[in-house]
Amino acid sequence: MSLKEDILKVMGGEHVAAIATVQEGKPAVRFMALVGLGDLSLVGATMKGTRKVEQIKRNPEVALSIWSGKNYADPYVTILGKARVHDDLETKKKFWDPKLEQYFKTPENPDYVVITIAPRSIEYYHDMTMDVWQG
Repeated sequence: MSLKEDILKVMGGEHVAAIATVQEGKPAVRFMALVGLGDLSLVGATMKGTRKVEQIKRNPEVALSIWSGKNYADPYVTILGKARVHDDLETKKKFWDPKLEQYFKTPENPDYVVITIAPRSIEYYHDMTMDVWQG
C-alpha cells in the first residue's frame, strides 16, 4: 500500500479533527468536523462569524491532527497546510451535505461558509514510525 493510501485510511471521509489556527501569534485549537478528500485536501463547514474564520482570513496557516482509532497505538496524521474560507454560492453548493440542514437550513444561508485545507505536509504515525508526505 502506498503512503497516500495509508494516509487516506486515517483521514479519508468524515472525521472530527483538532485544528489549530493562529490568534495574536499564539495557537488556538478547537475540534472541527472535516471531510478528507482523495487528493488529501480537507473540507468543512462553519459559521461565518466564528473566530476560526477571522483567524484564517488573517493567517491561513493551520495545523491539524486526526486519529484513526480507539487504541492509543492506532495510526494518526498531523497535517500542516493552508486554509481558505469560501462564501461563494457555487462552493457552498458543491460541498453541501444534508447533515448541515440542522445548522444552516440551506446552502444559501449567509452564515454558512466552507473551509478548505490544502496540505503542505502530512506526517503519518504508525507502528512507532513516522512517514512524511510532502505536497
